[in-house]
Amino acid sequence: MKEALFCRKADQGKVKCGLCRFHCLIPDGHRGICGVRENMGGILYSLVYGKAIAEQVDPIEKKPLFHFLPGSLSFSVATVGCNFRCRHCQNYTISQAAVQGRPIMGSDLPPEEIVAKAVALGCRSISYTYTEPTVFFEYAYDTAVLAHRAGLKNVFVTNGYITPEALAFIRPYLDAANIDLKGFTEQFYREFVKASLSEVLDCIREYKRLGIWIEITTLIIPGLNDSDEELTAMARFIADELGPGTPWHVSRFHPTHRLTDRPATPAATLRKARQAGLAAGLLHVYEGNVPGEGGENTVCPGCGERVITRYGFSIEASTVRDGCCPSCGRVLEGIWG
Repeated sequence: MKEALFCRKADQGKVKCGLCRFHCLIPDGHRGICGVRENMGGILYSLVYGKAIAEQVDPIEKKPLFHFLPGSLSFSVATVGCNFRCRHCQNYTISQAAVQGRPIMGSDLPPEEIVAKAVALGCRSISYTYTEPTVFFEYAYDTAVLAHRAGLKNVFVTNGYITPEALAFIRPYLDAANIDLKGFTEQFYREFVKASLSEVLDCIREYKRLGIWIEITTLIIPGLNDSDEELTAMARFIADELGPGTPWHVSRFHPTHRLTDRPATPAATLRKARQAGLAAGLLHVYEGNVPGEGGENTVCPGCGERVITRYGFSIEASTVRDGCCPSCGRVLEGIWG
């Protein structure tokens, strides 16, 4: 256990958590929504510090990040716990494993060991992923500080619900993030995520304001967030408020967890979403979970030349040189070197 950051004492032994946008008011002996921060005698503790439930070396494209050190490896780490309750969560066995009263699962993996493993395995970054990195903030922060000292970058794969105070605190060590934009209506977020769309949008804006490289992912679910109007609205938000060079990943849904009554997303729907993004002015829209369809390649917005050819999470060919298109010299959006 480690004493938690971003909290203050309240009346009757309660503690107010200020780490995420739920701002849980936690009675003594109880945990917050995330299930991994507990009030013990008026002091809030993180129950997952140094307790990794998953560790793995991944291609950075799996995050997915296509414009951040493409072709490199990232050491991925996670603990149990999440502050969302997505009915379609693909990692629900670990994200939802820390509900009130359940024991905390995980193996001892201190920050120093994470960094040492990442360096030894040839990784260029550490990704805090699989569950929600916000809820294991203290663990991620201490690891990120050590990672930067070792010359590694740090990546959040996140639902976008961290408070501005916490994000500013880790900003000097956080280089990139892939943020889920799960839908574009409050109804969808309330019913299928148990969160607020407006808070997510404000959080995404804050990432942008702080200068963190961001890419956006939307899991397209048939009949729930795939209407022409919603796809266009999402694309316009990204283009207008984050910039046309912000990559948008539109990914295929597969039935899972508590959302098994929906079919897998047709490839045609992903093509429709990609076209909506391009029509809204986005320069880089990628189709995910449909390898071989052609929607994973990077094309130069200046001359139309294909500069990166991908299959799934693998790069088959790349002609990018120093972040530029070799044909026309255009500087490509992203962090390449």
